[in-house]
This record gives sequence, C-alpha cells and structure tokens, in this order.
Amino acid sequence: MSAPQGAVLLEVQGISLSFGGVRALNDISFDVRAGEIRAIIGPNGAGKSSMLNVINGVYHPQQGVIVFRGQPRARMNPHAAAFQGIARTFQNIALFKGMSVLDNLMTGRCTRMHRHFLWHALHLGPARREELAHRARVEEIIDFLEIQHIRKTPVGRLPYGLQKRVELGRALAAEPSLLLLDEPMAGMNVEEKQDMCRFVLDVNEQFGTTIVLIEHDMGVVMDISHRVVVLDYGRKIGDGTPEQIRANQEVIDAYLGVSH
Repeated sequence: MSAPQGAVLLEVQGISLSFGGVRALNDISFDVRAGEIRAIIGPNGAGKSSMLNVINGVYHPQQGVIVFRGQPRARMNPHAAAFQGIARTFQNIALFKGMSVLDNLMTGRCTRMHRHFLWHALHLGPARREELAHRARVEEIIDFLEIQHIRKTPVGRLPYGLQKRVELGRALAAEPSLLLLDEPMAGMNVEEKQDMCRFVLDVNEQFGTTIVLIEHDMGVVMDISHRVVVLDYGRKIGDGTPEQIRANQEVIDAYLGVSH
C-alpha cells in the first residue's frame, strides 16, 4: 500500500558510516515524503552515493536507523529492499549489455513474479500467463520512455543516453514506491538531459513515485526538486526547499570551496 501523499515515507535517523578510518557519513538525518522529488546534492566525496547505498542495503551503517513505511531497521540487504518497493539506478550503468532492451526490462519484474522457477522453465500454464502479463507491463514502460524503436536491440550497442533511459525503465519495471536515482543525467548532452528531466517529472507526477535524486547539475536540481538536502564531507549542511538552499551561506561556501 502506498503512503498518503505528503506523509513521511522514509526517515534517515542519525546515520554514520565509516570505512576504516574514513568517515563517509556523520550523523545524517532527513526524511522523504510520499510523492515528492527529494534531491541530495554536494561536492564530490560528500557521501551522496554512500547515503543511497545505506538506504537500499548495499552498505550497513555503524550507527543510526532507516525507517521505511514506518518500519525501523538498522540494516537491510538489497534483495529485501527491492521486495519492499525500493528500486535503484547507478552512477555507472549496470545493465546486461548482451541482452535486448526488452529482456533487460523484464529482469526488473523479478520481484513481481510469483510462480516457481520450474513453471517458468517449462513455460506452461500459469507461468506462461504470468509472463505475458509482465511483458505487457514492460511494453507500457517502453512506450512511456519512447524507446519502441530499440526494444529488440542489445543494450551494449546503444549510445550512452539511451542506456541511461533503459536503466530507468528497468527500475520502473519493479513498480517501486521509492525510486533512488544516482546521477541519472551524468555525461549527457543538453538534449538528453532535457529528455531525462521530463521522464523523471512524468514518473513522479503520472505514476506517483517518490524519488530520491543525486544530481550535480544545480539547474536541474532547483527546477525539478521539491526539497533538497546538502552533504559536505559526510556532514549535512543544508536541508530545505530549493529557495532556502540557494540562500544558505554554508552551502554557497561549500560549493565555492570557501569552507575548505
């Protein structure tokens, strides 16, 4: 069941994460409300990707708690996170390069498949009906992302911008309630960024998906985000609306390098 619009879907409470003597995150707390686009920004090395890795269970913090849909947890694995409705894209594209676009998107449906794998191996009866239903859903996502012309193309043959779009599609195929996007526009040209911005906004508005977004393009962040949290060297130095963040002197100093 989805959380009511505007209710707190995710809470990050006092998260600290260290690798040996390096403190990646230091007592970080913020929340994410259902239906919003919540941006995480900060200079390189600020701890942004580490924060996403904590949320979906790739990293296990030494201190703090993640509360998702009202259920607190100190640690989780990515498999459990996926089944609870958290999907993820990555800085470095993580697709099956030898498989077609369609087949890559179908892998995103694995958490929605209920028949035993032997039924699917035989491709008979209930398993066949289930696969047809999943394929129909994937075709809807292909239409939504306007990638019909490449649906049977091996992903490895696609240009970078289209691969990023396919990765977004695979995440959407899981029908997440919380979508984590790690620099979805990195390395894109202006036209590709505009397209991706449009798709992110449409996912949020049409599907009602809550989004946590890491992005370095401040113009994009300020245009599409409802609220922004700012990290710097593992500390939280700002949290608020785009207008509040623009006026935050500590954030300005961090981006200009004044505070270091």
